[in-house]
Amino acid sequence: MITDNLKGLGVALVTPFDRDDRIDYEALERILQHMNSGADYLVVFGTTGESVTVSADEKAQALQFIKALWKKPIVLGYGGNHTAALIDGIKHIAWDGISAVLSVSPYYNRPSQTGIIKHYSLLADHLPIPLILYNVPGRTGSKLTADTTLKLSEHHNIIGTKEASGDLEQIREITEKSDEFLVISGDDLLTPEILGLGGHGLISVLANAYPAEFNKAIQLFLKGNENESRSLFRKFDELNTLMYAEGSPTGIKELMHQKGLCLNNVRLPMDQASKSLSQKISKHLF
Repeated sequence: MITDNLKGLGVALVTPFDRDDRIDYEALERILQHMNSGADYLVVFGTTGESVTVSADEKAQALQFIKALWKKPIVLGYGGNHTAALIDGIKHIAWDGISAVLSVSPYYNRPSQTGIIKHYSLLADHLPIPLILYNVPGRTGSKLTADTTLKLSEHHNIIGTKEASGDLEQIREITEKSDEFLVISGDDLLTPEILGLGGHGLISVLANAYPAEFNKAIQLFLKGNENESRSLFRKFDELNTLMYAEGSPTGIKELMHQKGLCLNNVRLPMDQASKSLSQKISKHLF
């Protein structure tokens, strides 16, 4: 089953830029090699990949590059708040080699739950590959409720949800009432709790820098070594907070820069990490 390939550790891949603000393919190759130490699959051009400031042509070229080098599953970030435009855009994407789509709930215009259901259902009807919901109300300004998620889980082409709501009761309800529906943590440090409620893995930001460690922490939990797993997750408490202090992916790119993986460049309106944040990150580097 497709869902078996999307359990464990997914990494919300950053998009590295060079000093001229172009995609840095040397750094991208280096990052992909680094991902082999622990990532079970990649999420390409999600929020962490700065999807809203990368052009369609850039995405197509980078996706082709990633497909050539990465031999595990790829999930493509593909979402927005204009349903018709998303459906029209499907025909412009080379879907070969992509396992699923991660689609953020519509943002800014704040649709009703019925509007969200219609949006996702129509998008899933047109997509040639399965769709994973993405519930991140802190960014979108609206929330996918448990009832909405469960209704959408009945769609034949909607296979799971990435939950970054922080609402553990909602996640409990979804896992208890859905059958073979992927529930993926979208919050690095809540992952043990979500796995304990029946979740199937994590799509991580911090794992860009630490794929092996996050993979180990997840596998420890799934094998019953919960205390050891939680202890490993807790090592990232301070770093995780710093990742979002000046917005994401500003923090994770600074961390990756300090680890020699890529430059810390982001595209406006995001900005590079301040000297203060850089110094704080360096104190917790390992």
